[in-house]
Amino acid sequence: MTHHLGRVLAVLTLAVIPIVPGIPVLSGVPGIPGTPSVLAQPAFAAAAEVAQLEDAISIIPTEDENRAGYHPSSFRHWNKGRDTADGCATREEVLIAEAVEAPEVGAGCKLTGGRWVSYYDEQSVTKLASVEVDHVVPLAEAWGSGASAWTAQRREAFANDQGAPGTLAAVTVRSKREKADQDLTGWLPAAPSQQCRYIGDWVATKLRWGLTTDKAELEVLKLFADGPCETIVIYYTRVPE
Repeated sequence: MTHHLGRVLAVLTLAVIPIVPGIPVLSGVPGIPGTPSVLAQPAFAAAAEVAQLEDAISIIPTEDENRAGYHPSSFRHWNKGRDTADGCATREEVLIAEAVEAPEVGAGCKLTGGRWVSYYDEQSVTKLASVEVDHVVPLAEAWGSGASAWTAQRREAFANDQGAPGTLAAVTVRSKREKADQDLTGWLPAAPSQQCRYIGDWVATKLRWGLTTDKAELEVLKLFADGPCETIVIYYTRVPE
């Protein structure tokens, strides 16, 4: 993964993130592109565990990653969503929740109209065909980081998790395809101003689900924790085994 890590290092030198000293940047909460992410605590923070990014990284167990046997069908998605009576699957529920201009919801949860801002690349999207819901921690990454040992029910819960901000994101189809199943050594958001948010969401999700990190991934996390993302505070709630 050395060539991938070199690319991350190159990106890191360009990641000039505006941060106000002494004021933490919160993970998992939508920010305003191009501005400091000085935000209020997320709504679930009262029940969450809290750690500075550097400390949060140290909590994640480090193990070799093994993606052998992975298939997307191992994670049932999308299911009927949080509200099983609304007629919308998880994907549509996330699109509705993350829209900056609400779409119309028709019969069978057919969406029309609406507008989204993809934080991966800071693109405004008005065409439904151009927006998709992404797993911030890819399913293949989760599989190789511990989910291969889970029950089918737990994998389904992970793949449809709307219980915490930052696990799923409405993004451009293009950025989702570019990212694919890559981890932090191979891909980061194109917008430098959003890379710390992504790092925070990644760490919070791994802690929430008890996933591991490999050595190369850990090296990238430490680079960001010691640099542009050092003031990030991670809020996470653990999902019981």
